[in-house]
Amino acid sequence: MSTILLALNDIADGSVMAGQLERICARLAEDGHGVVRAGTDDDALALVQTRADLTAALVSWDLTDDDGVLARPAEGVLTALLKRFTRLPVFLVTSAASVDDLPLWVSQVVCGYVWLLEDTPDFIAGRIGVAARRYQDELLPPFFRELRRFDDTHEYSWHTPAHAGGVAFLKSPVGRALFDYYGERLFRTDLSISVAELGSLFEHTGPIGEAERNAARIFGADLTYFVLHGDSTADRLALHASIADGELVLVDRNCHKAIYHGLTLTGGRPAYLVPTRNGYGLMGPIPPAAMTRDAIAGRTKDENPVYAVITNSTYDGLCYDAVRVAELLGPSVPRLHLDEAWFAYAHFHPLYARRYGMSVGVVPDEIRPTVLTTQSTHKLLAAISQSAMLHVKNSPRSPVDHRQFNETFMMHATTSPMYPMIAGLDVAAGMMDGPGGQWLTDEAITEAIRFRQAVARLGRRIAAAGDRPPWFFGTWQPDEVTDPHSGQRYPFADAPLELLRTEPSCWTLEPGADWHGFPGMEPGYCLLDPIKVSVTCPGTDARGTPGEMGVPARILTAYLETRGIVVEKTDAYTCLILFSMGITKGKWGTLIDGLLDFKSLYDNDIALAEVLPQLVRQFPGRYTGLTLRQLCDQMHGRLRAGELIPLLEAAFTHPPRPDLTPAQTYQRLLRGGTEPVRLSELADRTVATQVVTTPPGIPVLMPGENAGAHDDPTLRYLRALEDFDRNFPGFPSETHGVARDNDGDYWITCLRRA
Repeated sequence: MSTILLALNDIADGSVMAGQLERICARLAEDGHGVVRAGTDDDALALVQTRADLTAALVSWDLTDDDGVLARPAEGVLTALLKRFTRLPVFLVTSAASVDDLPLWVSQVVCGYVWLLEDTPDFIAGRIGVAARRYQDELLPPFFRELRRFDDTHEYSWHTPAHAGGVAFLKSPVGRALFDYYGERLFRTDLSISVAELGSLFEHTGPIGEAERNAARIFGADLTYFVLHGDSTADRLALHASIADGELVLVDRNCHKAIYHGLTLTGGRPAYLVPTRNGYGLMGPIPPAAMTRDAIAGRTKDENPVYAVITNSTYDGLCYDAVRVAELLGPSVPRLHLDEAWFAYAHFHPLYARRYGMSVGVVPDEIRPTVLTTQSTHKLLAAISQSAMLHVKNSPRSPVDHRQFNETFMMHATTSPMYPMIAGLDVAAGMMDGPGGQWLTDEAITEAIRFRQAVARLGRRIAAAGDRPPWFFGTWQPDEVTDPHSGQRYPFADAPLELLRTEPSCWTLEPGADWHGFPGMEPGYCLLDPIKVSVTCPGTDARGTPGEMGVPARILTAYLETRGIVVEKTDAYTCLILFSMGITKGKWGTLIDGLLDFKSLYDNDIALAEVLPQLVRQFPGRYTGLTLRQLCDQMHGRLRAGELIPLLEAAFTHPPRPDLTPAQTYQRLLRGGTEPVRLSELADRTVATQVVTTPPGIPVLMPGENAGAHDDPTLRYLRALEDFDRNFPGFPSETHGVARDNDGDYWITCLRRA
C-alpha cells in the first residue's frame, strides 16, 4: 500500500483549487495510492511522526502555522521529512511564479515543484505516483526484496521443508490452527537452501551475501555476518575463530555465560578483568588503570594474551569509550571482542560517539587491535528473536581472514536457515540506514528522558506537598547536569530536553561523583545510556548508605507483575526497564501509575492479601496477616542485617582461584567425574558448572574455580542468598547452577575428589 501526504492549507469547498485537488486525489486512489491530508504544520508534523508508510509528500510552501509564530512553517515540515525518511520523494507546492527566492537547502530536499493549476490532474497524479512507486522499489534492502520477488512467482515447492508452503498444515485440524494463526506468507517464505537465487548463508553469496555487505556498510564494519542462533552463538563463534588451545584470554568478569562456553570450546585460559560495583549492587566498568599494558603484564605474569572480551554496554547501561579501551588494551592484545548484545543502536546516534566497537578506526594502526562486535539485533532493534550480527573492524595486526573465519562460522551455523529471520536482519539494518536510524534511536532516547524527568518531578512534588509521606521512587542518573556551552547548571528534572538528548557530558560518569558511586573513573571514560532506566527504591544509595526505611525492589516488581508490567531485571533496590523502539508514552505512563499506586498501598498499610493475593494463598503460613509495609520492613531488615549488597560486592570483586580451565573441567563433567555438594560443605571444592546469580546476572563461580574457604566472600554471599530464599518464599533468587532441596538447601555440582 502506498500513502501520500498532502500538506496543504485548508481550501474552501467549491473553489477551483478544491476541485483540482479532488481530481488529483481521485486519480491517485485509482492507481492504488492512499492519501492523508494535513491543513496546518502541526497536523503535517504529527503525520510525519506517526506514518512510516508514507511513499511521497506534497508540501505547500505557504502552509499555515497554527500558532502564527513561524514565518515559514513549511520549513519545519520539510526538515522533519528529511530527518525521518531516506530519499522520500517530496514535491513543493508553490504559488510563486519563480523558485529563485527559496532557501538553497530546499532545492536539495525536494525532488520537484508543483503548480496545482498549471497541469492536468492526471499528469500531476501520475508524476507523484511514479515517484512513490520508485521509492517503494528502492526502499527494500537486498535479501527482503528478492525474497518478496520469489514469493510473488507462486512456484510449487519440490524441496524442504516438508510443509511445502504451509499446505501440509492444512491437512490436520491442529496444523490448520497453526496455519491460520500465523498466516500463509510465513510458510511460503520458509524455504530451503535449494532455492539458489536467494543465495547461501554458508558461502555468503547472492542476495544473502549482498544483505550482509549492506549491513556492514550501515553499521560501519569491514565484515558483517548474520547469525541465526542469537548473540550467544555469535560470542562462541568469535572466540572459536580466534583462540587456540591453551592460549591466554583476558575476560571481563561481567561476561555472558556464552563467553565461558567459548572458552570451553577453545581450551582458552581466562585471566579475569574485574569491574567495579556501587552501593546499589550494580556492576560498573572495569577501571582504565586495570587495562594498561603494565597492569595486564602484572595480571598475566608477562604472558601475552591473544584476545580480550569486554561487555559493552553492561546490562545496566554503562558503555565505555570504545576508542579509549582499544588504546588501552591494544598494546596487550591483537584482537578485542566487544559484546554489544544490548547496544546495536549505538552507531546511529551522536550521543554514543566513540562508544561502540566499529568506531575504533581512529586508533593508530600500530596499536589498534582488530575488533569483533557481537550484537543481539533482536533485543533493541527490530528483528525476530534469536537474530544477531557479528561485525568486524580489521587491523593490520590480526585481521580476520574471511575464508578461515568462515570455516568456524559453518561449525556454528545451520544448513537449514529460516529465511524470515534473514529477512528480519536485512530489514533491521535497512531501518537504521540513513536518517531513519538516528530518528528511531532519538525517539527511544527522548521517551526515556521524559520518563526519567517525570519521575523526578513527581518525587519533588510529593516531597513538597506535605500531605503524605515524602518518599517516592527515583531513576538512576546525575542529580544535576551542566550545559557545556553556557556553563549553566540544571537540576536533572528541569534540564532542557534538547540538552539531555544531545549532550553526552550529561550522562558521563565523572570521577568521584556520588550519584554513580564507582571508583577509578577518568573523565569521559564511561557513559550511562539513557534508554536503560534503573528505577531506584528507598533503602540505599549509590554509595551504599543504608536507609532506615526501605522498599526492596523484589516486592515492587512482584506488584507490577500483577498489573501486567514485567521489568527486565530486579536487583535488591533497583529494577531495570528498557526503552526500546517499541516504547510509547502510554506504556511508560502506565508504569508511573503503577509506582504511584504502590506508594499509596504502602503508605496506607494495606493488607498483603489485597496487594499480592496469590503470594498469600501460596504461602499462607508465612504471609497471612502481614501488610505490604510490614513485608517491606521485614525484607529490608533482612537485607541490611545479612549485608547482602556488601557481600555481593566482595564476592564479585575478589574472583576465586582457578584449579582447572573451563575446558579441562568440562572433560571431567563428560565422564561423570562430578557430584552434587551441599552449600554448607562447599569449602575448598572445585565447581564443575557455572554459578550465576541474578541479580546481577553474571558468574560468581566459573567451572574449574575453587569455592574458597568457608568464610571467604563467595561462600558467605551464597549462604546469604540461601538464607534470604528460606525466609522469603515466593521471592527466590534466580541462581543458575544451583539446585534447591525441599529444606531450601543449595546444592552445587562439583568435581569428585581424587
